[in-house]
Amino acid sequence: MSYKTKEVLRKLVVHGLLCIIVAFCLFPVLWMSIISFKEVGESITGFNALRIQSPTLANYKRLFELIPIWTNLLNSAFTSIVGTVTTLFFCSLAGYAFAKFDFPGRNALFYFVIATMMISPEVGAVPMFVIMRRVGLVNSLWSLIIPRMATAIGIFYLRQYMLDIPDAIIDSARIDGCSEFGIYRRIVVPIAKPALASWASITVIARWNDYFWPLLYLRDSSKYTLMVSVSMLPVSDGLSTPWQVVLAGTTLVIVPSIILYLVMQTYQKSGQVAGAVKG
Repeated sequence: MSYKTKEVLRKLVVHGLLCIIVAFCLFPVLWMSIISFKEVGESITGFNALRIQSPTLANYKRLFELIPIWTNLLNSAFTSIVGTVTTLFFCSLAGYAFAKFDFPGRNALFYFVIATMMISPEVGAVPMFVIMRRVGLVNSLWSLIIPRMATAIGIFYLRQYMLDIPDAIIDSARIDGCSEFGIYRRIVVPIAKPALASWASITVIARWNDYFWPLLYLRDSSKYTLMVSVSMLPVSDGLSTPWQVVLAGTTLVIVPSIILYLVMQTYQKSGQVAGAVKG
């Protein structure tokens, strides 16, 4: 067997395995989406769940009747977008400072930031709730944004990427009279776009799917995010909400995050730094 034939077979095997893995990952989403269009009473178990006898939008109509879905959707969009933008701004600023500024205690402070990654955020839930209550942010969407404007893992991730930015570019800008914030805005941010896009996609999906913190801080149903509202749909015995309606709400929660990731991944391209400095 020639080398070229072996290489073709190897690629076929690898791509075949990847397709199987993707199918396993997508099957629950496909199953959930199909059931959301099935009439109440149709089978939702086994392979019969993949067949729809009479497609219907009644489950989505019922979902809109049970929860203020447009309000919840706007709440989720607001906290996800604003939270992601603020996190990108402050984490990238801190990452740039740790990567390119030499100041006393830089390494010690950076190691302290890294050390906080070993502590679960939920450990600080009680003191954080007390702080939010004292500043009057309980039952406010800002309580989901302000405490996480900067995260240790975001600072670490962006700092590691910015370390690869050639110092010669930054020094040249300083010699030309560019301010530090101007260097950050005109040089660092454009070069770090792949890292920023990657971190944005991770952050916006995490904020969109957030459940613990909205449940902790928010009190009124009109302030709930979509994830919290859907999770509170009654599915116990004797109550009227069937699984088809619950899965319709789950579909509305999951599908936008998949679309957001597919959109954001177009910006995740590396190699923009390579060749920035000639010879």
